[in-house]
Amino acid sequence: MKKETKRMSILAGVIAAVSAQGAAAQEQLTVGYFQEWPMPFQYAKVEGMYDAALGMEVQWRAFDTGTAMSAAMASGDVQLSVSQGVPPFVVATSAGQDLQVLDVAVSYSENDNCVVREALEIDKSNAGELAGKKVAVPLGTAAHYNFIVQMNHFGVDIGSMQVVNMAPPEGAAAIAQGSIDMACGWGGSLRRMLEHGNVLLTGAEKEELGILVFDVTSGPSDYIAENPDVVAGFLAVTAKANAMWNSGENTDKMLPAIAKDAGMDEDAAAATMATFAFPSVEDQLSQKWLGGGAQTFMKGVADVFVEAGSFDAAKDDYSENVNTGPLAQAGDM
Repeated sequence: MKKETKRMSILAGVIAAVSAQGAAAQEQLTVGYFQEWPMPFQYAKVEGMYDAALGMEVQWRAFDTGTAMSAAMASGDVQLSVSQGVPPFVVATSAGQDLQVLDVAVSYSENDNCVVREALEIDKSNAGELAGKKVAVPLGTAAHYNFIVQMNHFGVDIGSMQVVNMAPPEGAAAIAQGSIDMACGWGGSLRRMLEHGNVLLTGAEKEELGILVFDVTSGPSDYIAENPDVVAGFLAVTAKANAMWNSGENTDKMLPAIAKDAGMDEDAAAATMATFAFPSVEDQLSQKWLGGGAQTFMKGVADVFVEAGSFDAAKDDYSENVNTGPLAQAGDM
């Protein structure tokens, strides 16, 4: 009897500990973001605006790729990811991960591209010469989708190329060393790549091919369903920071904080952000974006990846992976 009582006491202690951990988890929010990717939300991050609005200390974790964000959300280490690329989001959800898009974090057709090593003297007039070349691509990302569509456009057989999976910082280092012929990436890494080569297509030219380049704030569906007010509050702070930046009246006070948090100097951060667009909540909820356009685009991305052999099958529809409820609630806050 004493053994049974002791066993029940231990079990009760374990249950209490697990319950306490569960309660603590509800009071903690860990958010993924990118270094060298300056955005208005970082001013709010530095100034403690998220902590104040949500009544908790928000934890932040830096990543190199959106695929790593997906893995962290799958493990439960991260609850929300700011500026996850649409392609890695599509890759994860096509594989069965239950994630949802919450907002359009940024649009940036000029800030995601592939750079050809200058010594090759290859541009859009002779892009066919890329056949057989070695290229650094962060697989499953916006840059990967960008690469696939551009090569298809120029009639380059990707199967003939030596594609190496490299995060953008690694690709930038490799093209600088001359160990690869082309590298794809974004942000600070793209700027460093351009010191050693040239792009094939401008942002405007890519958009004409249907290459929309935008990132989203995403999260696991179960976390969003269980914490709707936290998610809406987070999105509301982000929207406020975007509005502050878009007004043009707060640049002097916001830019230093954003640049420092992004690990960049102010000139580089300003140059990068000049190529970014941060849509308002109203715009994000419109047909162009989360009202239907984003869902259609995700299906297109998935079909391109399937055709390229990047994964086996696309979903029939990605509408269930977009949840506009929290953003609409944030717009009313």
